Amino acid sequence: MLVYQDLLNGDELLSDSFPYKEIENGMLWEVEGKWVVQGAVSVDIGANPSAEGADEDEGVDDQAVKVVDIVDTFRLQEQPPFDKKQFVAYVKKYIKLLALKLDEEKQKKFKKNIEGATKYLLSKLGDLQFFVGEGMHDDSTMVFAYYKEGATDPTFLYFAYGLKEVKC
Repeated sequence: MLVYQDLLNGDELLSDSFPYKEIENGMLWEVEGKWVVQGAVSVDIGANPSAEGADEDEGVDDQAVKVVDIVDTFRLQEQPPFDKKQFVAYVKKYIKLLALKLDEEKQKKFKKNIEGATKYLLSKLGDLQFFVGEGMHDDSTMVFAYYKEGATDPTFLYFAYGLKEVKC
């Protein structure tokens, strides 16, 4: 299994169990998330409690909760939304921090194509949700989520160069 960690701080952000598609010249990974139900599991063991005089409310007090699989699996922490000025400031700072971690070849490609990826994200800014890894570090790779037109499940966007592949 492969886990993808934040190159800047080591937080786990994704794994190969969630297939991705490269977009914007390989600068962004697009990953489909899913709403899943967690918690209460209904198990019918064939007993008839009402015939035995028990209340319907008697038993385990489990509550089913709907969560997004990627957010739950990697314990992503939602952040407040950015306006355009805040987002551009974040990206500028992120580019500087990330460029220091990349080898010369990746650095050139990253700097050449990051503007297109940034414009793509800016075009969706009003629809994006912002997440960071479990550690909630100030200087970390941001994960973005939005709903495609008509979709009921979110789509996540990752900066490809901000991820480090680790075999588990």
